[in-house]
Amino acid sequence: MKNLKNIFFDLDHTIWDFEKNSALTFEKLLKKHKVRIPLERFLKIYVPLNFEYWKLYREEKITKEFLRYNRLKSAFDKLEYKISDKIINSISDDYIKYLPKNYHLMPMASETLDYLVKKYNLYIITNGFKNVQKNKINSSGISKYFKKVYDSETIGVKKPNPYIFEYSLNDSKSKKTDSIMIGDSYEADIKGALDYGLEAIHLIANGEELHSECKIIHKLDELMKIL
Repeated sequence: MKNLKNIFFDLDHTIWDFEKNSALTFEKLLKKHKVRIPLERFLKIYVPLNFEYWKLYREEKITKEFLRYNRLKSAFDKLEYKISDKIINSISDDYIKYLPKNYHLMPMASETLDYLVKKYNLYIITNGFKNVQKNKINSSGISKYFKKVYDSETIGVKKPNPYIFEYSLNDSKSKKTDSIMIGDSYEADIKGALDYGLEAIHLIANGEELHSECKIIHKLDELMKIL
């Protein structure tokens, strides 16, 4: 850590509180589209399905369009709730429209970024969609912290593909020896970075399995003690 100059962050679940913002969005959309399912019951089914579909998307097994429609269709099917394709597509479109307008960050994110930006160059590497991620960053007021945002849609590959790390480091004129990746996903952020030869810190905030492959933190503000 002595030579550290550059920190590459994941966005969703690491800095931007995806689960809270997503829940607020669905609370609005279920009412708007008159879907008679309690929010908690819907999220209990939808959240794990969304993770499964994102894994398939990361692995290049499905398209963006397939992900956006089928994560909802699968959730309604599992809930045995009859709903038309037209409404599913409307909810899917509205979700992408409304989600980035929410601004809630992970606990102590602002304080941690305030501390780190004075010492290091900060960047984001995200598997999210370019315009959606841009709007999230702007809505939550964190664009001032980051020199650049690297998204998989623009670069053409997703974490854990080593090329996204290589591209981001080369473009930012960073080196493996003076950089680190921080994220919540073991597969995408941590294993991806380590396999590329980049140090990593794993934010485990939701009870994921512990490991010994890199430094682990449970809250973002722990970074202020170790960096």
